[in-house]
Amino acid sequence: MKTSYVIGAVRTPRGRGKAGKGALSSVHPQELFAQTLVGLAERAAFDPRDVGDVITGIVSQVNEQGANLARNAVLAAGWPDEISAVSLNRFCGSGLQAVNFGAMAVASGAMDLVVTGGVESMSRVPMGADGGGQDGGNTNLRKRVFQVPQGISADLIATQEGFSREELDAFALRSQTNAARAIEENRFSRSLVAVKDPVTGAVLLERDEYPRPDTTAAGLAALGPAFVALGAAPAGPNGETLDAIALARYPGVASIRHVHTAGNSSGIVDGAAAVAIASESYVKERGIRPRARIRAVATLGSEPLVMLTAPGPVSEKALRLAGMKASDIDHWEINEAFAAVVLQAIRKLGIDPTRVNPNGGSIALGHPLGATGAMLLGTALDELERTGKGTALVTLCIGGGQGIATILERV
Repeated sequence: MKTSYVIGAVRTPRGRGKAGKGALSSVHPQELFAQTLVGLAERAAFDPRDVGDVITGIVSQVNEQGANLARNAVLAAGWPDEISAVSLNRFCGSGLQAVNFGAMAVASGAMDLVVTGGVESMSRVPMGADGGGQDGGNTNLRKRVFQVPQGISADLIATQEGFSREELDAFALRSQTNAARAIEENRFSRSLVAVKDPVTGAVLLERDEYPRPDTTAAGLAALGPAFVALGAAPAGPNGETLDAIALARYPGVASIRHVHTAGNSSGIVDGAAAVAIASESYVKERGIRPRARIRAVATLGSEPLVMLTAPGPVSEKALRLAGMKASDIDHWEINEAFAAVVLQAIRKLGIDPTRVNPNGGSIALGHPLGATGAMLLGTALDELERTGKGTALVTLCIGGGQGIATILERV
């Protein structure tokens, strides 16, 4: 297999995902991703005419995010008509899956330059707007495998692992503190592309809008649990509640402690990211200095009801493929879908927590579903270059019981 190099990675700032209120809510998602395409070509100094394909992660592919958003974003960016594009959905892993597919295309020798990434405008296309739910409304499947909402799963993980509300809040406060420091020290500046009004050209957002640097432990403790009412909602064929359905699958658990809140769960935001993957022959011929090479990629399925426990096992799979151990990784980006997910992965992998998300994560910065994986890869690459360290692993949990991971090595 040939080597796949990352030659560039950019992202928009994350804007609050509230219709009419977030700074990016006025921007069509096609235009949002198009601006990252333009910014990526400028920063990475490649000719868009060389791009073999554009692969884009988008979770809610309906309305403004339907109609193959990737292709329309290529056209909105003013790139040549000859450039093809495809949209994909692996839920929260979509952006990283796009990167991994691009790496595979280059490694196979099928393409020399692929642009990958993702986008999600959660203010304009809310989560669940596609109407499919977790299982697409398949009642026959539901009899065999009942997939509860992720908030219930996260609370079930916290209960199984014995994580207290105080531990989850402490992790959330760390995310906010780390993100505030990263923003203050301009750690994201190399990757950020300011979003402009597509008509007037006025700058709409230059820095992440979602973080709350004034967050305190007392403020987090005052928030009520987010999924109590949801857990008590009847959903089974005989009126069983969602909590009861989850407990039936895990009879060793007496009851679910609802400990996740709006403060220790990921935020709803708008955003886009783009990553350029190139072959060794391409970078040599064009005189481009690659930033990193991709050592390994992996996906893995996991139990579909608890569904959010795969980051640990899929990271182990990627490490095996790379011939590495967890201790070989200098920097970890574990998506902060919920605090318990990251804490469970840290425990499973036996890794130093200080190596995990040192610049904050989705709890503080927000989680634009289809874009997050590509954003995390860019953040990991920037951090390796900032610190002079060598390796990073990016991983995300995925709805329905899956995980995804990518290992980077700085060049």
